[in-house]
Amino acid sequence: MFKKIPAMPMLAAAILISLCGAAVAAAVPASLDAKNCKADYPKASLMNEEQGTVTMMFLIAADGSVVESKVEKSSGFKNLDKAAIKGLGACKFKPGNKDGKAEQSWTKVDYIWKLD
Repeated sequence: MFKKIPAMPMLAAAILISLCGAAVAAAVPASLDAKNCKADYPKASLMNEEQGTVTMMFLIAADGSVVESKVEKSSGFKNLDKAAIKGLGACKFKPGNKDGKAEQSWTKVDYIWKLD
């Protein structure tokens, strides 16, 4: 995804989604529609040219809302970590399901902060 910010460099942020869940054939973990969900690059991080990947875990309710979120591995920059949790935590996820019935489940999301 690319976003232009006046008087700032072009940004590229990519989301890599790793799905977590039980290795049961009939269980499908929650997922994120990466095209419709992003985080805003923090201004201080832009000025300091901070980049990195933050790995987060999200507990997704049966209705697709975020119940809980946490940083599993930091990007190395608190501002980037906080912005990723805030931005993606406000997104609607596709809930996980078991035997075709929506259920609460954890999913892992990597968010890449990159300046171009």
